[in-house]
Amino acid sequence: MARRVVAVAEDKQATEIMMLDLRDLTTIADYFVICTADNERQLRAVHRAVDEELVAAGARNPKVEGSPETGWILLDFADVIVHIFSPEQREFYRIERLWKQAQPIVVVQ
Repeated sequence: MARRVVAVAEDKQATEIMMLDLRDLTTIADYFVICTADNERQLRAVHRAVDEELVAAGARNPKVEGSPETGWILLDFADVIVHIFSPEQREFYRIERLWKQAQPIVVVQ
């Protein structure tokens, strides 16, 4: 499922896509997928595409926090948590640094 998120984000031209393996660090999720979208329109497009693809593949509807206007959307699919950031919010939160012990599985620049 996490790899599907990476593929969909890449298809929607998100940048700095990173999939982190959290399985040995926490029970909140198995993977984080983090990506950057350049503007509100792209944030919406990535969010919509990831949601549609995963639900069509059998995932439950995710819990969603944030909005394109805030520059950060979080989709919680239980085992996979997706973070879609604006460039400014990505730089501000630096979530990769918070989870620096997590093993990067996929990194797409």
